[in-house]
Amino acid sequence: MPSTDLPRAAVAPASVPPEGPHLAAGETVRTVGLPGLSLVVRSRTDGGPEPALCVHGLGGSSQNWSALMARLSDVVSAEAPDLPGFGHSPPPDDGNYSIPGHARAVIRLLEADGRGPVHLFGNSMGGAVAVKVAAARPDLVRTLTLISPALPEVPPQLTAWPTTLTAVPGVLRLFTRLTRDWSPERRTAGLLALCYGDPGVVDAQAREDAAAEYERRLNLPYFRDSMVRSIRGLADAYTLGGQHAPWRQAERVLAPTLLVYGGRDKLVSMRSARHAARAFRDRRLLLIPGSGHVAMMEYPALVDRAFRDLLSDVAARRRDAGGPRQPGGLAGAGMGRGPSTDAATRS
Repeated sequence: MPSTDLPRAAVAPASVPPEGPHLAAGETVRTVGLPGLSLVVRSRTDGGPEPALCVHGLGGSSQNWSALMARLSDVVSAEAPDLPGFGHSPPPDDGNYSIPGHARAVIRLLEADGRGPVHLFGNSMGGAVAVKVAAARPDLVRTLTLISPALPEVPPQLTAWPTTLTAVPGVLRLFTRLTRDWSPERRTAGLLALCYGDPGVVDAQAREDAAAEYERRLNLPYFRDSMVRSIRGLADAYTLGGQHAPWRQAERVLAPTLLVYGGRDKLVSMRSARHAARAFRDRRLLLIPGSGHVAMMEYPALVDRAFRDLLSDVAARRRDAGGPRQPGGLAGAGMGRGPSTDAATRS
């Protein structure tokens, strides 16, 4: 992938409309204008010395990273964009929701800001995007942290099929008709059950906020289009062969990589974790038995600790430069050295 196929964009703060993103303490938001698209970017104002960028998954937003960004604020200065057509970012002018299209948006953001190389985080579809970025532009990535990355599984686990089938023409429209009388609360409960290992950890206020946000998105004229096209983009990426195949891209990643998988993930199975452990050359694997698809929201303390261990490992390598390089270890489920996967403490 070229660094960019369009001129460098101007970056300027923009006011957030009244219905703009809900911000946690210490967060700010800005709008970045890029060729053919506009991105709403969430930032920590009290960030640490090294830059980080967090990429959300299908149907998610930058808010998915707030808990982890807060925990890591002493070690990284984190930003998280709403990908085109998601959160509060409008659709891209060209309607391109492919994995390469989302990856180009991330690369253009990094180049426009001049923040690279960054610690790059990705969840689900954002994980597939992050792999693409890391493989194509190693100069922009210090480390890579992937949380349940949406890389090909054949066949997908049964609980992932309903999401996959929404890419079939007419299926999402049919589902919308069948569920048009559902309350926002019922829709939100279904989404939480799909994404969390234990939806009970989400308190009443967070559920209320999530329901309001879900209702807002459903009323956007481009909501269904962005969802369907992004799912098709994932499916298209899975069919690519040669050097563009997702797992071949994973093999090309040079950055030290932390892989995080949940034992109760309904969308990405543990088979994928074992495949990833073989594909990424410099990796550590964190398995969280009780987690679902969004470990950075459900178990931010464990992801925080594992990332800090990664930073410590990288720093030790720098100090020992010139000595033999130690390959990344594997952790959890009896798979070798690395951060503990004992999920006794939820945060």
